Amino acid sequence: MPPSLALLLWFILLLALLRFDPAKEPGTSLALWVPVIWFFIVGSRLPSQWLGGQPQLGEAAEALQQGNTLDRSIYSLLIVLAFGILISRSFEWGKLFALNVALMAFLSFALLSVLWSDFPFVAFKRWFRDLGTYLVILVALSDPRPFGAVRTLLRRLCFLLIPLCIVLIKYYPEMAKDYNPWTGQAYFIGATTSKNMLGVLCLVSGLFFFWDTFTRWGDRKERRTRWIILVNVALFAMTLWLLNMADSATSRVCLALGCMLIAAAHSKTVKRHPALLTVLTPVGICLYLLLELGFGIDIIAALAEAVGRDPTLTGRTDIWTVVLSTNTNPLVGTGYESFWLGPRLRWVQEQSGGINEAHNGYLEVYLNLGLIGLFLIVGFLIASYRTICRRVRAFSSLGSLSLALWTVLIFYNVTESALRGHLMWVAFLLGVIAVPGRSERSPTEGALLEEPPSKVWEGVTV
Repeated sequence: MPPSLALLLWFILLLALLRFDPAKEPGTSLALWVPVIWFFIVGSRLPSQWLGGQPQLGEAAEALQQGNTLDRSIYSLLIVLAFGILISRSFEWGKLFALNVALMAFLSFALLSVLWSDFPFVAFKRWFRDLGTYLVILVALSDPRPFGAVRTLLRRLCFLLIPLCIVLIKYYPEMAKDYNPWTGQAYFIGATTSKNMLGVLCLVSGLFFFWDTFTRWGDRKERRTRWIILVNVALFAMTLWLLNMADSATSRVCLALGCMLIAAAHSKTVKRHPALLTVLTPVGICLYLLLELGFGIDIIAALAEAVGRDPTLTGRTDIWTVVLSTNTNPLVGTGYESFWLGPRLRWVQEQSGGINEAHNGYLEVYLNLGLIGLFLIVGFLIASYRTICRRVRAFSSLGSLSLALWTVLIFYNVTESALRGHLMWVAFLLGVIAVPGRSERSPTEGALLEEPPSKVWEGVTV
């Protein structure tokens, strides 16, 4: 098939899915396209990269550091649109801050850290750009039907990117492949910028379609629901094929873990005893930390060997050693997103090759914001988990997806950096940011998606 014809068929399929999707939510605002476009950029490539052809190693990081007029203009337009939409909805900013104290504390400290950054202007630009992520998420969560908006947003994102990645890999290999500059090994990247980002796209897509199918399974005798499940299965199969092409071990393991949690959350045993799952999840994480830090058992290395990977996690342990040897302030770090800039970046790359991230989310936060920033982000994760626990106990459908994303995020950041500006991070935020004044019943669950907070620190569900 000619590549141009394949691309045309993809576009026709996309229009058909968007127009005739049996899962289309009634009454969803047109404003939802603003977060869809933002998520599309986060999950694929910068606009300048789409126009500039195949991204090379480090190109994305360099583009973010130096800036690009086209990217800056599109980001600014989306931020202005998101802010305007929220103003038109008479959004209650004061209540938002009160309901998300832990997140506001982290963002405030990140903004304050611009003052001690070696590159304050670059740090502020990055902070402002990342602020746009939270604004577009609020557009979705402040929708008159927030549960349907979350579903529609993730569904549209997968409709856009999953088939497009397949078309690019099959018919546009010059755009869908990247090469290791030292070994020459080829990697499939699809519509993204790296094999790991393709893996993350598949991870988010797989979790969404698995969760969406599970939440609708009880109504599978209805004709509309059967068509929805059929579409879900088809997209889930495409996702698995792409994940195999990406060959991302981290995403593969995390998808299996997330699917098991979703299935467990909807099992009869957990429905009778919901505390069983909400207690065992943090206990499992604490047990991992105890074995890893207390007894020196390298579980991640053993798991890497079990899936046929390098026990040094493809050189990640060497990277961690190098970046920890740099001269950074252990208490407050180098400033928001300032570590991988200037002489420090050049020195680290001379020591360990052309890297521009720590491949560990917690280490990345420590390098940029020190122990204070790490404490604040952990506090936000704990506060988020308490919100998720209330959802699971209330049998909210969104609770199982939030639990899976939370758990996967915790483990994913052991070997990758995904605690800001990352598709995994923004998908997680969809499920845990609390917004005031919105509640609705999902037709498939009967449980309120918003609950009154018992404590401000705990936040509320959507």
